[in-house]
This record gives sequence, C-alpha cells and structure tokens, in this order.
Amino acid sequence: MDIITVRVQPRSSRPGLEKVGEGEYKARLNSAPEAGRANAELIDLLAEYFDIPRRRIRIIRGAAARLKSVSIEGDGP
Repeated sequence: MDIITVRVQPRSSRPGLEKVGEGEYKARLNSAPEAGRANAELIDLLAEYFDIPRRRIRIIRGAAARLKSVSIEGDGP
C-alpha cells in the first residue's frame, strides 16, 4: 500500500492531476466541495491517472480539507 499527498483545488475550469514532488500531487477538480462530489471526482481522477480500479483508492485523511492523504492499494505510483 502506498500513501500519497494530494492538494485539491475545487471548482477549477481545467480539471487535471499533476505530480509536484515525490508522492505529492495537485488535483484540479470541476466539482464543488459539497456532499462528497469533489472527493468522488478525485478518486475517479486518480484511478484514471494510475490506471487502477476505483476500489483500490481510499482517502484516509483530510476528507473535508484541501490537503488529503490517499491510500493506493497494490501497485501504486
């Protein structure tokens, strides 16, 4: 299991994910941080970026914050 740190920017006009350091990423999301929509979009974005199923990604810290710790099971980043 790998743990990465993701800084989230909600309500971005250009969604995407970029690596900013070893185990550190910046995610730009279209969704607003309401009712878990931004977290769901983040999991979708990470699953697509790492080409793994969504079920292998879990937010372990910072679910309501911009800075999140994310667990990736199996072959991670």
